[in-house]
Amino acid sequence: MTSSTNADLTHRSIIERILHPPLTERPFWIIQATVLLIVGVHYFVDLHPSLINQSLPTGVPVAILVIPIGYAALRYGLAGSAATTIWTLILWLPDLTLPHDEGHAGDDLVNFAIIILVAIIFGRRIETERLTQQRIDEAAARTLAIEAGYRRLFESNRAPIVVIDDHGVVTDANPAATTLLGAAVVGRAIAAVLNDDLEIGALSGRVLSLADSHDYRLDVVTLPLDTTAPRRQITFEDITEERNEERRARQFAQQVIQVEEDQRRRLARELHDEPLQLFLHLARRLETLGNTGGVPETVATGLAETRNQALDAAARLRTLARDLRPPALDQLGLVAALSSLVADIDDEGAESTHLSVQGSPTRLSSDVELGAFRIVQESLRNAQRHANAHHLRVNVEFQEAALHVTIVDDGTGFDQRRAIRSDGETPSLGIVGMRERARLLGGSLTVQSTAGVGTVVEATLPFEPQPSGVVGTGSAPRVS
Repeated sequence: MTSSTNADLTHRSIIERILHPPLTERPFWIIQATVLLIVGVHYFVDLHPSLINQSLPTGVPVAILVIPIGYAALRYGLAGSAATTIWTLILWLPDLTLPHDEGHAGDDLVNFAIIILVAIIFGRRIETERLTQQRIDEAAARTLAIEAGYRRLFESNRAPIVVIDDHGVVTDANPAATTLLGAAVVGRAIAAVLNDDLEIGALSGRVLSLADSHDYRLDVVTLPLDTTAPRRQITFEDITEERNEERRARQFAQQVIQVEEDQRRRLARELHDEPLQLFLHLARRLETLGNTGGVPETVATGLAETRNQALDAAARLRTLARDLRPPALDQLGLVAALSSLVADIDDEGAESTHLSVQGSPTRLSSDVELGAFRIVQESLRNAQRHANAHHLRVNVEFQEAALHVTIVDDGTGFDQRRAIRSDGETPSLGIVGMRERARLLGGSLTVQSTAGVGTVVEATLPFEPQPSGVVGTGSAPRVS
């Protein structure tokens, strides 16, 4: 479509130039006068053949007209050659009408055909070259205008910007860049300027802290205006405030999680130390009263039922305290704590829950173990309460420098875009909390859920093995 449009514009431009010969140009009229002189001499010779030597039996040859017509084509293109050819044909008509073939009409017509062909070929060729050169000039002018505009933006931009060649050497820098990197930045290798040996292409998106104690995100683009050697532009975007906000948000999230864990630990201790002991003491007292002689049978039966209720409440408190802060996590490590968690969930409901461990179990830092435990705990509780799952599977893989945890259920799943369940509850806050825990530990968490199929939660947490060695055995995990 574009080439067809360009061709139409070219033909239209050529026709317009043919219809508008350079009538205001003095050399054009000199050419026409030359044509008139040649035609006049030829006409005179044809009328007086006795004046011509035998070497020119046909008079002044028509081919001489190629000279002015060709010159008109060279100087004015198709407009000049077409106008000159038409002018020549008009002037030559009287010669063609001479009687007794004195004008040599046959030879002249053949020569005229050749001249017209030459005029068209020469004129069209010159016209095409002129239009091509015109477009080149216009494109060059536009390029210069764009470069001038780019230079103004380059110089006035508040963000530091440097331009490097294909060897990674800084060839240009705007005032903001010279202020940040020094006046001698031009001519230096960008690797030395940034004190970073990464490939140029890998710099895009990288965040560096420079000498002014600010954080900058680098953006690398290839300049499209350079037609000689490839050049690339590096823009330094100051994201110090953004990073500070991110740090403050992360510190706040860490404090919230720490406060939450401290509260969980305190509640677990208080539940274990007071209410749980009170229920156990109450159960013993009820048992003692029920076994006292002389107590009616109906009263003894009621005391026994009340004792069982007290023991059930104590068991529930014990489970609640363990969920708040499982002692096995601090004493025996992650694998033992997860084994206990999986066993409790497997005993509580109809779900079949399995734990598999790959790699060599190693004691990790308390933060990593606690974060991994909370992610598994939240995932299993969500599946147990909302997903109506029949099978739950937890896989823990101890890699060389990271802990990879996968939790899979075959429940109803959910729409991750909406994350709102029919009962009005939302798992999105739990997912956000798990992601935040993983992020604070330098890791990542992904959730894949399909309605009617199930949910897969995967977390990767980097770690440094603790010097305490292998995890305590505790209760053995069930391997699926």
